[in-house]
Amino acid sequence: MIQIDYRSPKAIYEQVRDEMKKLIMKGVLQEDERIPSVREIAGMLAINPNTIQRAYRELENEGFIYSVKGRGNFVSPRQEAEQSERLAELLQTFKACSAELMYLGMQKDELIAQIGKGGEEL
Repeated sequence: MIQIDYRSPKAIYEQVRDEMKKLIMKGVLQEDERIPSVREIAGMLAINPNTIQRAYRELENEGFIYSVKGRGNFVSPRQEAEQSERLAELLQTFKACSAELMYLGMQKDELIAQIGKGGEEL
């Protein structure tokens, strides 16, 4: 389910967060589906539960999951208002990144080809 690269410079909680996002975006985890508890994931990965808690907190802040006291964490349904706000934010980031890539020498057609591959790398 989740794989951690202990040699990666990326923090473990960020890797957990990103892996969970991928599972949600790919549809492996469905809306309103209960996700494994902090203790379950920590036990599976043999890492500190506080690390998983931090990843889950960030996922909740980003709108990917929600928690129900006493029941656990669940995948959030897509919210149109939040979704359009996030789309605008990501589009702004994309524009800045694509401008820098073109400045560094990437051609427009290469950039378009990379966009076409975007979902494959999830």
